[in-house]
Amino acid sequence: MTERVVEKFVGVDVSKSTLDVCIDSPSEVMHVDYDDKGIKALCARLKSVAPTLIVMEATGGLEMRLACEMAAQGLNVAVINPRQARDFAKATGQLAKTDRVDAAMLAAFAKAIRPQVRPLKDEQTRELDDMVSRRRQLIANRVQETLRLNTAASRPLQKSLKAHIAWLDKRIVEIDEDLSFRLKASDVWRTKDNLLRGIPGVGAVTTLTMLAKCPELGTLNRREIASLTGVAPLANDSGKHHGKRFVWGGRADVRAVLYMATLSAKRSNPALKAFADRLKQAGKPPKVIIVACMRKLLTIMNSILRNNTPWSPNIA
Repeated sequence: MTERVVEKFVGVDVSKSTLDVCIDSPSEVMHVDYDDKGIKALCARLKSVAPTLIVMEATGGLEMRLACEMAAQGLNVAVINPRQARDFAKATGQLAKTDRVDAAMLAAFAKAIRPQVRPLKDEQTRELDDMVSRRRQLIANRVQETLRLNTAASRPLQKSLKAHIAWLDKRIVEIDEDLSFRLKASDVWRTKDNLLRGIPGVGAVTTLTMLAKCPELGTLNRREIASLTGVAPLANDSGKHHGKRFVWGGRADVRAVLYMATLSAKRSNPALKAFADRLKQAGKPPKVIIVACMRKLLTIMNSILRNNTPWSPNIA
């Protein structure tokens, strides 16, 4: 008679200094410090348990240290969007929120939903991601300071704003140089960058963002990559009602840079321009056209990296 395998699911609530862990079946709760000693003890315990799946929330990067260590030790880890966890808790009637409660809820989420385990970013990709994010922050600060300068009345304020804008310009240039160096230093990234930059309308910022924040590009099919970035139309039907499709969720920072690249590609990329013109002649609204073009451009980039073939109109 075959022995029944008992599946075990783990939820980990990550905070800045502590980790709360719930190991389901049988229920066990751990509370350890979020440091080298605590991570070592937790990983040792989990390896002895051999859980089916470990789930934790994305917490602004705090979770990456633990997730990477667990993945390196062969444990199945899924990092989920906090919104998914909160919606699941509300759906199950769990309105209270403490670290221990959250850990138990994440274990229940792992057991019920079983989110897909995706490969975690390696150290180089995480560093590239951090630099791309920092560049975006500096540019946002520069825009704010420039708007303040336009309305500044006094000379001292104008002088202060101009000095800060000059400092931001210098930092942005430094980051651009660092990002360019990182791309050239990596054979893999340099090859991918050359392939993506060969697509009319795709520039340096787009390729950097896609490589840093969407490393799955080229490894998924067109439906999966569209869903991951949030450009896959979602149905809104019920009975005889057929509502408008809409896009929602996904990676907002990737979608933002994809939007800007699409605006450029609609003018400079013949294949995308022809596609947009066909949709316009069919009477599609402008927002539908731009989202469809974003998805098509993303599909082209995904296909080029997956097949490792340079751009050609035939791909489109």
